[in-house]
Amino acid sequence: MFSIYILTYNEEIDIAECIESAMLSDDIIVVDSLSCDRTVEIAERYPVRVIPHAFESHGKQRTWMLEQVETKYDWVYILEADERMTPDLFAECVQAARAGEHESYFVAERVMFMNRWIRHSTQYPRYQLRLFRKGSVWFDDYGHTEREVCTGTTGFLKETYPHYTAGKGLSRWLDKHNRYSSDEAIETLRQLESGRILWKQMFFGESEVKRRHALKGLSLRLPFRPAIRFLYMYFGLGGIWDGRAGFAWCMLQAFYEYIIVLKTRELRELPPGSHIRSESIPSKLTPKDI
Repeated sequence: MFSIYILTYNEEIDIAECIESAMLSDDIIVVDSLSCDRTVEIAERYPVRVIPHAFESHGKQRTWMLEQVETKYDWVYILEADERMTPDLFAECVQAARAGEHESYFVAERVMFMNRWIRHSTQYPRYQLRLFRKGSVWFDDYGHTEREVCTGTTGFLKETYPHYTAGKGLSRWLDKHNRYSSDEAIETLRQLESGRILWKQMFFGESEVKRRHALKGLSLRLPFRPAIRFLYMYFGLGGIWDGRAGFAWCMLQAFYEYIIVLKTRELRELPPGSHIRSESIPSKLTPKDI
């Protein structure tokens, strides 16, 4: 068995279904970033623990959660409110935790958009770190989100989980990505000014995750990034086979990329001494309310 953390911020639409999917475990902890909607009220209807904690950043929130919130089991699974646990995935997680072959495991997501699985243009299988032994993983900030730091070996599970990325409606998706693009622009500028391209890891990285991280460094330096992203996702990855939902998804991702480009350019044109450009000033992050 393993414990399940659920991270929330204004998730009143998704939280009930998320908790219900996770109740295969007898130890569920909702870590809430001081929601101002009915998230906590709904969560407290279920046999779960609800722990409030003010949000600083995605990486810090996860690290605080792992260090400060005790769990019934040594193995834990991180679940976002717009994701679902499935019986098959739960069973594989139990087996992996019991076997203990690795210290942590990546799980592939199935992005659900407009009532359809966007299989092609989301680079499926796209893995996220979800299951691990406590003490073997912590998180750093990266752009608007986080990046895991693992000790010990990592493995990959076969089962997948659904991710309802626009479950709260298109307006919420656009609002969220407008905020995220500001943090992505800050991270992009830092990468362009001090980062480097990991060519060897891009082609010969030992996992999809490491190859994807290295490819990110290259993509930030490409001209016409929004157009290239659309063409790559729609034709290169086969988003055309995802139907109308696939076309909409690729267009939205290209639009998101364009906003990041514009905000990065805006940051670059600021005076060198501007506090916004200073790396000593953290980006203004908000909780992930997808």
